[in-house]
This record gives sequence, structure tokens and C-alpha cells, in this order.
Amino acid sequence: MESYYLFSNGKLLRKDNVVRLQRQDGKYKDLKIEVMRDLYLFGEVETNTKCLNYLSQMKIPVHFFNYYGYYTGSFYPREQNVSGTLLIEQVSAYQNSLKRMELAQKFVFGAVENCLRNLKYYQRRGRNLTDEINQITALEKVIFRTASIQELMGIEGDFHRIYYAAWFKIFNKDVEFDKRVRRPPNNLVNALISFLNMMTYSVCLSEIYITQLNPTVSYLHTALERRFSLSLDISEIFKPLLVDRIIFNLINKGIVSEEDVEKNSNYCYLKPTSLRKVTQAFDEYLQKTVMHRQLHRKVSYRHLIRLECYKLVKDLLVEQEYQPFKLWW
Repeated sequence: MESYYLFSNGKLLRKDNVVRLQRQDGKYKDLKIEVMRDLYLFGEVETNTKCLNYLSQMKIPVHFFNYYGYYTGSFYPREQNVSGTLLIEQVSAYQNSLKRMELAQKFVFGAVENCLRNLKYYQRRGRNLTDEINQITALEKVIFRTASIQELMGIEGDFHRIYYAAWFKIFNKDVEFDKRVRRPPNNLVNALISFLNMMTYSVCLSEIYITQLNPTVSYLHTALERRFSLSLDISEIFKPLLVDRIIFNLINKGIVSEEDVEKNSNYCYLKPTSLRKVTQAFDEYLQKTVMHRQLHRKVSYRHLIRLECYKLVKDLLVEQEYQPFKLWW
């Protein structure tokens, strides 16, 4: 199965049993619906209910991004793989303050562990990151002593502040970055973080759809905060792998530079040509494989997300206690 990324402007239509992108210049591209996993639209694309109904029938989520690569929403097909029992348990876990707190703490713990793994990787390669590693390790010990989601989110904010401040030691290029700035991003690195965070969120949503989990019921992020807040929970664990490592690679190898952004006093966004370049790197990274320690076979980075969802399902059904994914390479 493949993810399709469309950057051209035009109309997305159903033509018999084919989804066709009719471009503004009169040319068209037929999409192989039988091998399509999900669809990402970056251009100005018109569509209709006939096309969306067909995509829903084929169980294909569609993720929409604007000109600047900012995520605007998803078309989430009607769920085919529904479990009333799991939904009840998923909601019950949210309503149980102790259970919700336990899961939220594990999501943050997994994120911290994976960020530490990144820092230790570069520490072994000559970067002096001892202070940052020690500070984050000290914060990590407080995670399971937090008494509220608000307190836990405060710990998460503190560790991210230290983590991001260490990035200038990781980069071997002279780039502007000292803290996380979100809306709008103010430099190349923040623009990359924002875009890749949204891509990771979208991939997590596509993988959640394959399972029986309801994406609107979450534990770390408030369920009312965003519609698909469980995707935010899951993506926290995988950002160190799918966002941070890609950024380190893109910048240190000179694949992206300051020339890849449009910038003025109020914003900094990736240029359309740069969006294609970063999206390609992201897709290639999702397809990379690693030997799984428990399954004893190679699995793709993308499949690790689905396995994480199934681990959560087993916990909610009281089959096996959930332990967050931790990088081992």
C-alpha cells in the first residue's frame, strides 16, 4: 500500500473506478485506488461528494494542507472496523481519572525516553550534551509523581524547552533556532517542526483508522481540544523518530537551507518546492525498516505506529499492560 501526495492544483474526481486529478493545464493523473493507503492534498483542489463517497467506500483517509503546508483537516471515512466493547472501555478509561493519568504519563514518558535517545546518539558522536541529558533525566523521574494532567503537561513543556535548546549543538550548519515558536513559525527549523509534526499527526490518524480505536477519545490531550486528539497522544511518542531525526538529517546533510523558506517579519514557511522535498524525505523515512525485538522480523517505521495502537487496545481490554514505544537504535 502507498501514500499519495498531490501538490498540483485542479479537480479530484471519480472516473468510473478511478480517482483522477484533473490539472488546471488540462493534463490528468489517475490514482491507483487499489494500492492507495491514504491521500495528502497540498494544492488547491476541488472535489465532490461522488469522489469522497468512493474514497470512503474504499476506506481511504484524505488529509488537507494549505499552500504553506499547514494542516487544515482530514476526511475520515465512516468507520468499518467498529467495536462497541472497545469504545466503552476507551471512554471508561478517559472518565477514570487514575487510568487516564496512567496512560497520559506513559505517553509523556515514551516521548522523553525517545528524545533522550536522540541526545545520547549525538553525545556518542562528540556533542557535549551531558547537562541537557542530566536535566531531562531529572525531569523524567517526576513524570509518574505528577497528580494532574495540567502538572504533567508542565513537565512536558519543561523537558521540551531543554531538549530544543540543545539542538544547536546537534546541527553542523549555522541555522537560527533557540526555542520552539509555533503559530506562525519564525525560522527554518520551526517551519520544519510544524510541518513534520502535522504530517506525523496525519499518519497516526490513518493508522488509528485501521484499528478499532476511536480517534476522538484521548488521554494526554483533552478530548475536546481537537477532534482527533488520540492522534496527538500517539504522535508525541513518534515525533523524536519521525520529526526530529528527519530534521537533523535534512539540515546536517545540507538537503534544506534558509533558501527553502519564504520569510517576512510575521512568518516563515516552506516554499512549495521545499514542501515536496521534505515530504519525500518523510515518506522514505516511514518506509525504512528495523528488526523488531519482540516480533523478530523487520517492520517499517510506519507499522510501528499501528503496533502502538494495538498495544493500547490490549491495555484497554485488560489483556496486556501498555508500555510506550521506546527507540532502541
